[in-house]
Amino acid sequence: MTDQGNNNQNISCNPFAALFSSLADAKQFASGQKPQQLSAEPPLEDSGESQSESENSVSDSVDDNDDSVAEISRSFRSRQELCEQLNVNHMIQRIFLITLDNSDPSLRGGNGIPPRCVYLEEMAADLDGQDWLDMDNIEQALFNRLLLLEPGNQLIYMTSCSAVNLSADRDAGEKSAIPYLFACYQRAKEEVTKVPEKLLSFAVRCKNLTVSNTRTVLLTSEIYVNQNVYEQLLDLLLEAFSGAQPEEVVEFVEEVIAGILADQEVRTFDEVIVPVFDIFQGRIKDLDLCQPLLYSYLDVLLYFSHHKDIAKVFVEHIQPKDPANGLQYQKSLLGAVLSISCLLKTPGVVEGHGYFLNPSRSSAQETKVQEANIHQFMGQFQEKLHQILKNLLQRSGETRHLLLQWLGNCLQANAGRAKIWANQMPEIFFQMYASDAFFLNLGAALLKLCQPFCRPRSPKLLTFNPTYCALKELSEEERRNRNVHTTGLDKETCLIPVPPQQPVESAQSYSLLTENLILTQLALHLGFHRLHEQMVKMNQSLHRLQVTCQEAQRTGNPMSEQLLEQFERLMIIYLSTKAATTQPAMLQCCLNLQASTGALLVQLSMGNQGPEHVALSFPLPSLQNTMLCYVPEFFAENLGDFFIFLRRFADDVLETSAESLEQILNFITVFMGNVERHAPQLAEALITVFVDIEFTGDPHQFEQKFNYRRPMYPILKYMWGKESYRESIKHLAHYASENLEAMNPPLFLRFLNLLMNDAIFLLDEAIQYLSKIKVLQLERDRGEWEGLAPDARREKESSLQMFGQLGRFHNIMSNETIGTLAFLTSEIKGIFVHPFLAERIISMLNYFLQHLVGPKMGALKVKDFSEFDFKPQQLVSDICTIYLNLGDEENFCATVPKDGRSYSPTLFSQTVRVLKKINKPGDMIVAFGLLADKIKSHADRQQQEEETYSDAPDEFLDPIMSTLMLDPVLLPSSNVTVDRSTIARHLLSDQTDPFNRSPLTMDQIRPNEELKQQILQWLDKHKQERLQLGPSG
Repeated sequence: MTDQGNNNQNISCNPFAALFSSLADAKQFASGQKPQQLSAEPPLEDSGESQSESENSVSDSVDDNDDSVAEISRSFRSRQELCEQLNVNHMIQRIFLITLDNSDPSLRGGNGIPPRCVYLEEMAADLDGQDWLDMDNIEQALFNRLLLLEPGNQLIYMTSCSAVNLSADRDAGEKSAIPYLFACYQRAKEEVTKVPEKLLSFAVRCKNLTVSNTRTVLLTSEIYVNQNVYEQLLDLLLEAFSGAQPEEVVEFVEEVIAGILADQEVRTFDEVIVPVFDIFQGRIKDLDLCQPLLYSYLDVLLYFSHHKDIAKVFVEHIQPKDPANGLQYQKSLLGAVLSISCLLKTPGVVEGHGYFLNPSRSSAQETKVQEANIHQFMGQFQEKLHQILKNLLQRSGETRHLLLQWLGNCLQANAGRAKIWANQMPEIFFQMYASDAFFLNLGAALLKLCQPFCRPRSPKLLTFNPTYCALKELSEEERRNRNVHTTGLDKETCLIPVPPQQPVESAQSYSLLTENLILTQLALHLGFHRLHEQMVKMNQSLHRLQVTCQEAQRTGNPMSEQLLEQFERLMIIYLSTKAATTQPAMLQCCLNLQASTGALLVQLSMGNQGPEHVALSFPLPSLQNTMLCYVPEFFAENLGDFFIFLRRFADDVLETSAESLEQILNFITVFMGNVERHAPQLAEALITVFVDIEFTGDPHQFEQKFNYRRPMYPILKYMWGKESYRESIKHLAHYASENLEAMNPPLFLRFLNLLMNDAIFLLDEAIQYLSKIKVLQLERDRGEWEGLAPDARREKESSLQMFGQLGRFHNIMSNETIGTLAFLTSEIKGIFVHPFLAERIISMLNYFLQHLVGPKMGALKVKDFSEFDFKPQQLVSDICTIYLNLGDEENFCATVPKDGRSYSPTLFSQTVRVLKKINKPGDMIVAFGLLADKIKSHADRQQQEEETYSDAPDEFLDPIMSTLMLDPVLLPSSNVTVDRSTIARHLLSDQTDPFNRSPLTMDQIRPNEELKQQILQWLDKHKQERLQLGPSG
């Protein structure tokens, strides 16, 4: 040991000297003063050294000092007490980054001391010389620290190291109360894991202080000047959920909430959390569907919905002041979230819209990529919405009741969305009701809630109780107790009338399944249905605008620029709406729901009230006295509307839903209006509708009929795959074959005639559009557009875009029509090979083969066939299939060469080459080659006969077809003679005399026997002459 003098000089080396403002004070304290009592508060540890190391360093320093230091040590109750006080002081400094000691950093030991602290100058002055923190003064110290306006101005160095440490400066100088307290909480938790047992209680108390002070900050927010502590709390949660591990923040917040709930004297918990909701709503309404930040906010909302107490305040907070005002629901926090979409925020205003900009300059592939990107974000967004609603429904009975009440009142307040006038007065509509985006997302979230019971044969479905819809005039208490939250359903028209005097056998309480199904169907009726109508109208408007714009550009009309701008704006709206309504997961959920609804309605129609589904059997029972009298019509309307939508805008979903189609066909069978109707009659009804569409009387019927028929093709294909339906169709075909000359042409004959009309028109149009596209693409690729004036180039781009869209539509439809003919001819042959139809179908098939496999096929080689749905290989395959299906009929083979426009033996050899090239089965290639040889032999014979008949008198030739008449008939009103097959084909599509437009049917024509005998005599004479001349003649 050194002498006393040296010890006095080296007293500063002892770490306990840091407890005094000067060496003199330390010596004075050692000689006479008693130490202040030490409190037991939780110490925390520096990340670099453990608490035990700090303690040992203090003990070692005491051992090494002289008698003067020993006197200081003895003046405390014990050496351990002194070590403990120093360690508590250091721990508090490490946790809260505050200090009362502003002495020279070189005088401090450095062990366990943070690099920066905020010096609490005023408090240090008030304590009159005490420059250490303990558990008696920490609460006051922390309060003073939180009140500092600029804590960064009072930072001091705690160690002799003066290197720049921005992280330490930032942590110690944190101005915002909530982030600062959470950081203290984290540091306190770390200390709890590191301190020795005897200091553990101090560390725990420090951690609790961070929680209790956070609670105090939130309850007395007004005293923290220039701070929005509620915003800080939201930002803390937001930052946590943006990271990978939000658990620590959640733990901290839940401890704070527990403290607030235990002490609500100053402010209630509602008053604390509602400002957070308001800030949340103010921010989220400006976020975009495809912004990643949105999903962090949704995670925060997901946490709110999962916390029982926050969830209760949330559902109370969203209740509108005026429940009858539909727009008020959109202005709530939940409504603001539901309104996020790729749809236009302000209807009709495309400025500032972030999707599908410059659509006419974007390729189909670019549009597909953007749509797929939107679908991906929509999938995430709607899944989180679903989880939020699910959490709220599961938290407590009160929370569930309030949410269902909000949903029921919302749908009732927005019932006007389904009114006809709503579409005609958009300005008033958007001031009264929630938006399309709101209802689309609400419907999507509710659809997901329905999925657990959305299987067509799910026993859960049968627990649905439709008497829910008949209830009226219930008090609030009754609605709560009986789980009835949707009002106004008793005013809806139901599927069948309620029988007279029938009382409603309502339930004492209704299941959540019943409410979910009704809420979902009502939301779809008010939302999805309206968007579907808008898309159809926009589609028609776009088509008309394209035609008008093209004509204006062609004629140099000065309005062309304005028309083009209108087209661009409408295309942006259309593409955005299509993207919003065709999200695959949403469509699949809706498909599941509608198929299940169809199955449920069939079960209700059969009076099934048991726990298991009953198979559909015939004859069908009467629909009277069933529960259908309580089911609103919109259940069936939604079902039909959805499948029509799929056919128009998402047919890929429809084509992969065989099980669902079966349920829908069962539903149609039961609900077509004739309860005795069964499967064969359903097929006849479908074909009848197909034919009747031709004569709607609508001025746009020609262009619309293809859209109307489009959804019928997959249904017809499905029917063909079922034996009962297929036999019905074959029966119709047989009847038509037997009655070809009936006064009213048979249904199936008219159907085939129209089918071929459509096929000829559509594929011919598709070929024309593809040829134009090929030319424009070549011009563009050769750089010919580069030198054009801007207007001329825009015209070229617009033309290419327009031709692409029209070509795609006609290709899709022609693929359907040719495909339908292919499967029909597999088992129906007689009517196809009859002279009435054989020549037409043969000339059609040959004409298309000529373009697809002949020299003209080069004109159709556009870039990326898939962009225009051009499937030449499939078309060639289907056409060859039709030939092979009918090739066993001699009459058919003999008719093929009569097609003078397109047939040639070379055409068929080219077809064989293409079949090999596209790797069709060998047996198909061989069979088609044999058929080609067979047809060629007929062609050779016919050529000889034609030479014989080439000098036939004009009166023997058909005036329409210029071919020799074999069965001449007289038309009564025009008194013109034509061949029977010619007029029969004409009357299939137009029942008028082709020469004077007078009404005409097949039963009115009369055989011209005299002329027929003259023709036969002439033929016989020429045959005899030929025989006499021999081969050389």
